[in-house]
Amino acid sequence: MQLKNWNDLRYLLAIERGQTLATAARMLNVDDTTVSRRLEALQTALATRLVERRGDSRLFLTPAGVVVARRAEAMEEQLDAIHEAISGGGTSFAGTVRITSVPLVVNRLLAPNVGTLLRDHPGLIVELIPESRDLSLTRREADLAIRLARPTTGGTSVKARRIGELTYAAYAATALKPTDTRLQSWITYEEAMAHLPQAQWIAKASRNTQSSVSGLRVRDAETALEATAAGHGKTLLPCVVADRDLRLRRVQTTGSLPLPSRDLWLLAHGDQVELGRVSTATTRIERLLGRPSAE
Repeated sequence: MQLKNWNDLRYLLAIERGQTLATAARMLNVDDTTVSRRLEALQTALATRLVERRGDSRLFLTPAGVVVARRAEAMEEQLDAIHEAISGGGTSFAGTVRITSVPLVVNRLLAPNVGTLLRDHPGLIVELIPESRDLSLTRREADLAIRLARPTTGGTSVKARRIGELTYAAYAATALKPTDTRLQSWITYEEAMAHLPQAQWIAKASRNTQSSVSGLRVRDAETALEATAAGHGKTLLPCVVADRDLRLRRVQTTGSLPLPSRDLWLLAHGDQVELGRVSTATTRIERLLGRPSAE
């Protein structure tokens, strides 16, 4: 039989990237039933099984499914290029760019500054995905990712470069008086996040200066910021974020332990870096977070 609906290939790619019907459905803005039905239609048209379900209920491509998906991915890239060629006009870009990073970066840095990008490119759709988990660029869960450490996965298909640095300082709630005992306690991270540079610094500083540690533990910097602003203690936060929050003020740290910093890395799929919608978003991110470049 022949494939009559090329659009069904999108459903196969979404299943590969999402690995469940529910995730694929969210990526395509449809329901699970639609994904299942279109997948079945594709398999019937090609007279072969493309997807198999394993013990943990996740979906994986069969060898035949991988072959079809790679061809479909190439088609997807060509369609992106065609869309830009006929709608971009060389100066304004259209289409969707999905950008992911940790909640603090997305909510405090990207979201407040995305307006100019959207105004300059009315046909552009920007999806901001605050996620502590590293979304996969190879599975196209996102187009661009901002990471706070040098990437160790993705291989040659993912292009990564350092675009800036987050410097940290200690902060407490503006409403707290310097003599308030709550200000003296360090808000730190749960055990699973103890590897973070700011968590390691707090652990060392509290031992060296015999400072108290709050009974509160957090999982990410977004929660640490809100807990600090609520007056539950002090913590380390990125200066570029905390200095803009009127609920927070810097506090002095004792001892000679140097304050930490973290590199900012921008990741993109190698096949997408030249797409106008991706490259223009990349330029704006670099301009915002550290390393300026000419657009």
